[in-house]
Amino acid sequence: MPFFVMAKTVLKTIFRKPYTIKYPFGGLIERPKARGSIAIDIKECIFCGLCQRKCPTKALTVVKDRKEWAIDRLRCITCAACVESCPKKCLVMESRYSPPLVMRQEEVFKGA
Repeated sequence: MPFFVMAKTVLKTIFRKPYTIKYPFGGLIERPKARGSIAIDIKECIFCGLCQRKCPTKALTVVKDRKEWAIDRLRCITCAACVESCPKKCLVMESRYSPPLVMRQEEVFKGA
């Protein structure tokens, strides 16, 4: 009996398109609700520090005096807690991933 169950599954999947893509050759499909990377509109930021306090991994650093906002991409887990807590909505979760990193470094954005 188990043989027939397996044969039924094999016959169903043999004539169907695969669920996965061959990435380098098939291209990357960007999903609109994918959690890729965090982006900031630094002109809108008021440097309140709420995003820094809500970040569970302490990947964000906000210095209000110097008007600097920094993110450590290797520490960020893209949970979107900072995006939800931002009062000015200057943080957004992009569907595109950030480029791969070789070394740990903070990406610093400076306000006007």
